Amino acid sequence: MTETTPAPSVHPTPTSPPPVAWVAIVPVVVLGAIAATFGASKYHLFGDELYFIAAGQHLSVSYADQGPILPLLALLGNAMPGDSLVLFRLPSVLITLVGILLSALLAREFGGGRLAQGLSAGAYATSTFLLLQSSLLATNAIDTPLWVAVTWLVVRWVRTRQDWLLFAAGVVTAIDMQVKWLIPVFWVCVIAASLIWGPRELLRRPALWAGGAFTVITMIPALIWQARHGWPYLQLTSQVAEESQYTGGRLLFVPIMLLLAGILGTPLLVYGLYALFRSPDLRPFRFLAPAFVLLVVVFILTAGRPYYPGGMLPVIIAAGAVAFERIRWPRFRWIAAPLSAFAVVFVVVSLPFTPESKIAEPKSVMEAGMQISVYGQFGWPELTRAVEDSITALPESERPQAIVTNSYWQSAALQYYGKGLPPVYSPSRGYGYLGQPDDSATTVLWVVDSDAEQPGDMCETSRTLRSVHHRIGMPTASTGVDIRLCHARAPWSQLWPDLRRM
Repeated sequence: MTETTPAPSVHPTPTSPPPVAWVAIVPVVVLGAIAATFGASKYHLFGDELYFIAAGQHLSVSYADQGPILPLLALLGNAMPGDSLVLFRLPSVLITLVGILLSALLAREFGGGRLAQGLSAGAYATSTFLLLQSSLLATNAIDTPLWVAVTWLVVRWVRTRQDWLLFAAGVVTAIDMQVKWLIPVFWVCVIAASLIWGPRELLRRPALWAGGAFTVITMIPALIWQARHGWPYLQLTSQVAEESQYTGGRLLFVPIMLLLAGILGTPLLVYGLYALFRSPDLRPFRFLAPAFVLLVVVFILTAGRPYYPGGMLPVIIAAGAVAFERIRWPRFRWIAAPLSAFAVVFVVVSLPFTPESKIAEPKSVMEAGMQISVYGQFGWPELTRAVEDSITALPESERPQAIVTNSYWQSAALQYYGKGLPPVYSPSRGYGYLGQPDDSATTVLWVVDSDAEQPGDMCETSRTLRSVHHRIGMPTASTGVDIRLCHARAPWSQLWPDLRRM
């Protein structure tokens, strides 16, 4: 007779989970709400946020570097009355709170009580990664909680064997694919791990494949768009690998990932990996540990960024919290109190209390890259004014018919803050697919890194009108750039395909 369920001695079924520990979770959610809202209210629009607003004005089923959800959210947020950063970034704040709650529910599915649920939620709410991402309308801020939702559905299926959960996981995956295109790596690692460590029954469930089919169907418009444009997203991976040197590269991938997990999350993450491999109580969920290790290895080998595995951190941390709660020496568990308090203090200290006038000027591109979420919010209005003044100072006969920038952030900023400027374009990232200068634009204003060669690949001749330097900003993007007058060396319809880069 064909075996349809694992033998109890090999894959023991967990008992029913304890009640939801609201008394432990609610204070953590409130802390997360305060931290995320305060962070979202500070400084200015981030470079990516400006790009999302620009992309939202060219709504499409796909973009060269992402799905359509972030541009749509940015378009709606920008249409809100007033200039409230909190309203604009509200989707990130709200879904972060959902992620905190799901982290606690993950611990509950593992059989964790009040302490484990509170620790799991607290680790999510105090992680460095979430503290940074929830304060911006960013792909990671939306993508990470969606990963947590998928892992919760999978873990709950392991406990209950209710197949609708697997289809629901496919639906959430389909939604996430409209944000960012990393979650297929998660599924490959989970399926590979379940083939070796179980439950192999996962792969025999039609609901799993129905959910996968649903995801593929919803991606057909995006795949058609990518095919028509030469699969630009595939070119993005090499660019990300090149940029990873500014975030530590392969050598510092794991240390930075642990730093992003936070003071409370890091020890629970390490202990969670150990417990999943060793604890009999967590045996049904053991596949999650090798799946996570495999996920990290894949991203290291492909020179991904240390925050890429961030969506899977909460499930391992939740396992660590449950194992910690079950330690036989009750007095040892009191370490959770000072550790949690220290994590909360760290969050409070890390909030953007620093006035703009007190933020230190970055000493290098590397330093700015390590704090890109801060420096990427400064210098855009100043850059825009410099461009406007440069054009005003030119005689009518020399005024440009278009503006071309080296970075997609620059184009997005000029489009957002500029008044009466010529059309703005950039061959950088997804912006290069939003449009190109008309062939009649023989004279353009070129915004470029100050160290770039003259006249460059697109200019027959060029001259620098002014250099832009601010005390704080993103070097080579909002500061440390030149504004040059460029005479195109060929029609843009010929130049643009070669200039466009991811």
